[in-house]
Amino acid sequence: MAVHPQLPNAITIARIICAPIFLWLLLADAGADGGLRWAAAILFIVAIATDGIDGYIARKYNIVSDLGKLLDPIADKALTGLAFVGLSILGELPWWITIVVLVREIGITVYRFIVVSDHVLAAAWMGKLKTVFQAVALSIALIPFATFSDSAVWQGVVWWAGVITMTIAVLLTIASGIDYVVTEVRAARQRRGTR
Repeated sequence: MAVHPQLPNAITIARIICAPIFLWLLLADAGADGGLRWAAAILFIVAIATDGIDGYIARKYNIVSDLGKLLDPIADKALTGLAFVGLSILGELPWWITIVVLVREIGITVYRFIVVSDHVLAAAWMGKLKTVFQAVALSIALIPFATFSDSAVWQGVVWWAGVITMTIAVLLTIASGIDYVVTEVRAARQRRGTR
């Protein structure tokens, strides 16, 4: 089956377009557990799930591109970054968590653009794992689980699931940021050594 070589990039761009729509849905009724909150949560989950789809298509049909390597992490950061900001605006997530995540994400993204003429900084395994945990933690935070049951046990399980996954996501965010810096410093030293 023939696949258009720009399909993975089109999926990635669609994810970028979904990001502001998701934020509007989340904030439109002040985060209330109604239809707009459900729509925001579902849009986020569907959009973040396409991250695996575009990568799979690109690898399967050997249509991986430098543009895709550049756009893919930006799409992830746009979606997850706006989710962190939206939850903090609603008072559902401490701002310090959002700030730590955004400093790392924006820093790595800016660096990607600085070095793009020299080389493309592709996502490393730890960065990919970080994105998975961010996606899971944010999905738990976004879904209005209270509409399922008002049981204290149920609420406690959801709360702990959110705390544990968010803690892992933040730790991986910091660790993967450090890993990128260390890897790039080593690579720069090697490039200087070969000249």
